[in-house]
Amino acid sequence: MVKLSVIVPFYNVQTFAPDTLKSLQANAREDFEFLLVDDCSTDGTPEMLKRAEREVPGARLIRHEQNGGLATARNTGLDAASGEYLTFLDGDDWLAPGHFARLLSAMEELGCDFVRTDHVQCTGRKRTVNRAPVGRRGEVLRPRDVILPADRSTGVDYPYAWAGMYHRRLADRGLLHFTHGLRTAEDRPWIWRLHREAESFAVISHLGIFYRRGVASSLTQIGDIRQLDFIRAFDQVIEETAKDPEADRLLPKAVRTYCAVISHHLGSIERFEAPVARKLRAMSAAALRRMPQDVLNEALDSMDLDRATRLRRVRRRPAGLSAEAAV
Repeated sequence: MVKLSVIVPFYNVQTFAPDTLKSLQANAREDFEFLLVDDCSTDGTPEMLKRAEREVPGARLIRHEQNGGLATARNTGLDAASGEYLTFLDGDDWLAPGHFARLLSAMEELGCDFVRTDHVQCTGRKRTVNRAPVGRRGEVLRPRDVILPADRSTGVDYPYAWAGMYHRRLADRGLLHFTHGLRTAEDRPWIWRLHREAESFAVISHLGIFYRRGVASSLTQIGDIRQLDFIRAFDQVIEETAKDPEADRLLPKAVRTYCAVISHHLGSIERFEAPVARKLRAMSAAALRRMPQDVLNEALDSMDLDRATRLRRVRRRPAGLSAEAAV
């Protein structure tokens, strides 16, 4: 039987895929499978993956006929996975040798629904250790207990799907799939749902994932229309959290985080193409008006002056200026 399924989406990452594939080979085990999902790459990535399917133990290549984005590619891998445990890796990141075996051993010992772990952020030659923002390590906790407080970084602010491992029972409950078609911020509704609905998790102090930042082809570096999917992602967070039995307690965190992300994008609006920048302003204004206004007012009052002022200014935009008209 397959003990662990590793889902690895690839899209036009021929420069970085060799490092990723080499690290998978250094993590191979006879009861591991690596699901290599080619999201319709147009560079040299497909040939590399065909070769890897022959050379990397446990590798299986799945190819999309059209590009669907990271969320859809991960879902394809989830649907094909047969492991008792599941995890993710992105096609431009890499792992330390034996990383998955150590993570799996910790998870089996703890017996929880999922584990989260730290990672190393790599920007050029610079290396920075990023810690999961949960202080208690190596003990089983209730996931919703680390959603709050609203004004500090918490478990839901560390959304990286690859920074952890997950038991199949979560997939069987529908908690591991991503919102189809989201091009960015796909991990935000995912991590919120996981922390609201899973029953147990733990954080372990283990460094074995190397996350590549500043990649020119990454959506975080491209100011096109796909970046605006963060609004659909956070609308989903607000909508689903509002239905939670503890909505009154959790919504201030969801709203404050949404506001912070809107402010971040507005604060770097010059990197967007002009029509997209106009649409960002209009969609942000509409999003602010959709939020529970009493919760929004409290969130704005708690934020620093620069961010609060920026958001209040956008919130006052005429309601008649729709997102479509802004283009």
